[in-house]
Amino acid sequence: MGACRHDWSLEEVQALYDLPFMDLLYKAHSVHRDFFDPREIQFSSLLSIKTGGCPEDCGYCPQSAHHGADLEKERLVKLEQVLSEAKEAKEKGATRFCMGAAWRNPNARDFPLVLEMIKGVKGLGMQCCVTLGSLDEDQASALKDAGLDYYNHNLDTSPEYYDKIITTRSFQDRLNTLEMVRDAGINVCCGGILGLGEGETDRSRLLMELANMPQHPDSVPINLLVRVKGTPLENAKEIDPFVFVRTIAVARIMMPKSYVRLSAGRESMDDSTQALCFFAGANSVFFGEKLLTAPNSQANRDMALLQRLDLYPSKLAEDNHDHERDPALTRPVEDALSA
Repeated sequence: MGACRHDWSLEEVQALYDLPFMDLLYKAHSVHRDFFDPREIQFSSLLSIKTGGCPEDCGYCPQSAHHGADLEKERLVKLEQVLSEAKEAKEKGATRFCMGAAWRNPNARDFPLVLEMIKGVKGLGMQCCVTLGSLDEDQASALKDAGLDYYNHNLDTSPEYYDKIITTRSFQDRLNTLEMVRDAGINVCCGGILGLGEGETDRSRLLMELANMPQHPDSVPINLLVRVKGTPLENAKEIDPFVFVRTIAVARIMMPKSYVRLSAGRESMDDSTQALCFFAGANSVFFGEKLLTAPNSQANRDMALLQRLDLYPSKLAEDNHDHERDPALTRPVEDALSA
C-alpha cells in the first residue's frame, strides 16, 4: 500500500517522471486502488462570485487588471444567484460547490456576504470551497466558523519559476495563507498549472512542494493552461498530453490519499486523454459550462464519458476524508484481472 511521505527529494520525483510511461501508469493506478474506489469520480462545480479587476498580475489570468483581456468587471453576485447555481449543480451530480472571487484578499465590505454564501451552500447539504486570495488569521477563523470545508489557494508553479508568472505576490505569501488555512482547521485545496512555459524540473518541484507540506492537500487540482487573448501567456506553447498524464500519475503516487482533480483546460482534452488521467489516478473533476471565466467540459459530455468508461460520480456520503477504500468495492475487478 502506498505510504504518505513528506520528505521527497527532487531526484526521487524526477525519477518517477522518467519511468517508462506504462510502468508509471501501472504504479500510479496500483496506488490509487489502495485508497480509492477506482471507478468513482468526485464532481465539483465552480462559480465566479466576483469577476475581473484583480490587482494581481498572474500572467495566465484574464481577470487581472494588469492585462488587456476582453473581460468585463463585475460586482459580487447576489446570494440568491449563488444558491440557485448551487442547487442546479447539486441536481447535476456535484457534491462540492466552489466559489472564486478576483481579489488579492477579501475586503471588509464583501467578506460578510461571502460568509452568508458559505452558510447557504452548506444548508443545501453540499460541501463548500472558496478561493478569495490571501487571508489573515481572523478571516481564516471566520471561514471555519461559517462551515467552510475547503480553501483553494494554488501554488501555480515551482518556487524558481514563480516570479516569471506572478510578481505581485510571492511564493512564500501563498505558503503563509495555506498555513493559516490549515491552522484554522479548514481542508486545503492546492495544486498548479501546466503549460506556463515551465521546464521539467519546475513540474517536479511543484509536486515536491505540494507533497512535502506538513499535510498533503486534501484536493490537488492539476490545471492545463487555457490560453486567453490579452494575457501575457496567450501564445504559450502547448505541452504534450502525455506530459500532463505523467504529472497526474506522479501526483497520485506522491499524494496517495488526496483527491487529484482535472481542472482548467479539460475542455480541450479529448476523451482518450481524460481516460488515461482517470487510470493514472485522477478522481475528481470540475464540471459545468465555465470555470470562473474559462470554458469547461459540459455536464452531459462528462456523464456520457463516465458511462463509456464504466465510471460513476461519487455521492456526498462517500466523499469523506477517510480515503482508504473498502477492498470489497473492487474485489470483483481485481479477481477478474488475476484470473
